[in-house]
Amino acid sequence: MAIRLKERFEKKFDEEIRFFKGMMQGPKTVGAIVPTSSVTAKRMASVIDVKSGLPVLELGPGTGVITKQILARGVPADKIVSVEYSEDFYRRLVEDYADVNFIHGDAFDLENTLGRFSDQTFDCVICAVPMLSFPMEARIRLLEDLLSRIPEGRPVVQITYGPVSPIIAKPDRYHIQHFDFVVRNIPPAQLWIYRKA
Repeated sequence: MAIRLKERFEKKFDEEIRFFKGMMQGPKTVGAIVPTSSVTAKRMASVIDVKSGLPVLELGPGTGVITKQILARGVPADKIVSVEYSEDFYRRLVEDYADVNFIHGDAFDLENTLGRFSDQTFDCVICAVPMLSFPMEARIRLLEDLLSRIPEGRPVVQITYGPVSPIIAKPDRYHIQHFDFVVRNIPPAQLWIYRKA
């Protein structure tokens, strides 16, 4: 029991160190002050329809907390396509989750970044890209790109730390729904869902 606790503590400490190193690389890499909590990650993964048989697109996996919850939801590792901008995070993710399709690249250029998955239809999108670090026009373009890659009615779920949706309303193009406010996250996290109009 003591050995298991020690291993869990060491793994958590290692995640924190990697996260803070990533934070120093700039806003495209990290948008929070600590890694996403497992409670928040589980809530984000709850939108997945495992029965659809479609792969899940994850953007900004960071230390892998959300990836872990996507797997726990029952999505096979080879049915996860995950785009990470930070090379350090990417290298570690490949080590930690061997069968997940991790891609080192830019979420704002998915046509090139996704490579062989560029024509793939996904069940949904789990997004932890720090949207507030980018211009609004880029955020809208990314959202509309993501919505074009999933079936009508399926969600893009986005985490943010501001009080309002990080993407402004365009009711004729997409719908915005406040999904959850997770207090058990540092800082408390807001979750938003976007669907095609």
